[in-house]
Amino acid sequence: MNIVLLGPPGAGKGTQSKRLAERLGVPHISTGDLLRKNVTEGTGLGREAKSYMDKGLLVPDELVTRMLTGRFEQKDVRSGFILDGYPRNTAQAKTLEGILSGPGLDIDMAVYLDTSEEVIVQRLSGRLVCSKCGANYHSTNMPPKKEMVCDACSAALYQRADDKEETIRRRLEVYNNESAPVIDYYSAKGILKRLAADGEAMAVLDKIIDLVREEDDSFKIQK
Repeated sequence: MNIVLLGPPGAGKGTQSKRLAERLGVPHISTGDLLRKNVTEGTGLGREAKSYMDKGLLVPDELVTRMLTGRFEQKDVRSGFILDGYPRNTAQAKTLEGILSGPGLDIDMAVYLDTSEEVIVQRLSGRLVCSKCGANYHSTNMPPKKEMVCDACSAALYQRADDKEETIRRRLEVYNNESAPVIDYYSAKGILKRLAADGEAMAVLDKIIDLVREEDDSFKIQK
């Protein structure tokens, strides 16, 4: 099954998509991970992307499209995939359809993680990020074993500037204005599933898996 996870910043898309991919035994595809991988490996696309990132600019959609096109040409996506962080608007949703049409793929389900603003503020304002490997933690919900030190690589953790409460609320306003049409887009196609996502992460994951089972009971869900 090919699934897109949608939701505002702080809805838990990254966490849920990785865990869901593990449980279903399919690849987790993140545009953020693809960008970092290309930059780290110094690919042509990575060098182009870095030239924008170094200036504090957004990476153009055209570069992201090329990265996704290459990723969806790989054979492992034939068994299904979980897409995280894309599309963010209807133009990207239509671009995604074009990308997937090449290898003969399509989106089977779009899951919207419906999360309240106050829960999002609580989640993001406590978020900590590793300065080296990019791993995410939370000061309350998922603290590192050693204060402000990454469990994985022992590098220092920090709070992103855009994880301050005032900035978070502005980001949510922008998201709601830009992304509402994407939700309508997938709803019109009859593949949108809305899911209350204010609860504990594992409980939300169980709800997503229930949705998958309802759509396709052929998956062997891993524990």
